[in-house]
Amino acid sequence: MIGPEVIPLSPGAANVLRGELPDRVIEQVSRGELHAYRVAAPKGRVLVCPGGGYLRLMHDREGTEVAQWLNGLGYDAFVLVHRLPGAPGDGEVWPEDVALTDGLAALNQIGRDLPLFVLGLSSGGHLAGAIACQPGVNAAGLLIAYAPINANHSDHKAPAGKPDYPPPQKQAFYDAWPIGLAAEPHGVPRCPVFLAYALHDEAVPIEHALNFIRTARDAGLDLDAHVFGAAPHGFALRALDGTQAAWPELAAGWMARRG
Repeated sequence: MIGPEVIPLSPGAANVLRGELPDRVIEQVSRGELHAYRVAAPKGRVLVCPGGGYLRLMHDREGTEVAQWLNGLGYDAFVLVHRLPGAPGDGEVWPEDVALTDGLAALNQIGRDLPLFVLGLSSGGHLAGAIACQPGVNAAGLLIAYAPINANHSDHKAPAGKPDYPPPQKQAFYDAWPIGLAAEPHGVPRCPVFLAYALHDEAVPIEHALNFIRTARDAGLDLDAHVFGAAPHGFALRALDGTQAAWPELAAGWMARRG
């Protein structure tokens, strides 16, 4: 694999990838970075937000592999390496909105002359939703897979009564940006949305998707939702031995119709 162009988004030392291909992760994010995977004649551009529960980043499974898939579809892909809320950094700890800060800095590095999509998996899907809600982003579409987008909010938890997520900055970010809840309209993206979820996902209950579906129905939003009965959490582009094998093709067609 040819290495990407690495664009720093904040001061600090370059990030260190841990492990071996194809399972490298970033355990400690020292600075925001954008890893650019470009094609010769792109038809659009995609900001890719890997997950990791805001505790680490699954750099290959939910980042570089997604970027290479998007390259194969004809899109420039940009993998976001964002700092982690509540993690040590800059002499103290990073604030609750540091991932969003890095996401918006990333958009400033991506050309806007072609359709822009924002795609996120797991916690990266929550961040992708928050990015798409910001004024002036004007995304052509938002793609979210198995992400904790709203039912981690302190007032809307599923299952009810589950404890807050440490560190407190992480929980505060979930509370500040519940995505797709009618009661929290600042977190309702107005661009077209594509959802892919696992019905029996214990890590991310299906309520996250159902909340967004109800909001989209009542508000007349453009939303396609796909729920796969036997898919595991974190299916990404690897665990495709069930009906979830269809999701990459469904997503590709959805993007083509909106780009």
